[in-house]
Amino acid sequence: DKQQKDVKEAVTFIKHKLDAASWFISAIQQRQGTLLKTMESIVARQYDFFLTGDDANLRPLKMKEIAALIEMDISTVSRVVSAKSVQTDFGMYPLKYFFTEGILHDSGEDFSTRELKNILREIIENESPSEPYSDEELEQQLAERGFVVKRRTVAKYREQLGIPVSRL
Repeated sequence: DKQQKDVKEAVTFIKHKLDAASWFISAIQQRQGTLLKTMESIVARQYDFFLTGDDANLRPLKMKEIAALIEMDISTVSRVVSAKSVQTDFGMYPLKYFFTEGILHDSGEDFSTRELKNILREIIENESPSEPYSDEELEQQLAERGFVVKRRTVAKYREQLGIPVSRL
């Protein structure tokens, strides 16, 4: 009887370990599926960027949009893209790179804030070094190009670009 009891315990032990391993494999497959769906959605939304590698082709994109596309909670999308990167023909990018806020242009077109920063950098690079634009003048320059952006936002983007204020 002792031997039979030992065999039953061993069988139970092995069954529990197989169940745990099966659950673990299933969890990994589900995670892989979620990551694949998320990446496919990002590529579909940012298709022009993946063809060219040009930041100007990045469209405004929020995690909420991807969550709706893959029919999952936004917290799931946030977890999926956190600390993960993708290798492209143009280099390695963190998945969070593809999510960007948008600015509405006068034409009704949505521009990413990254694209707006590139335009701001271009304006500043072409200004007169002896008479650099103030944030108010930069706001006006952007307005002339159809971007309605407040001076505070111009200042924030300028700081993020590492460009000092005009008086410096």
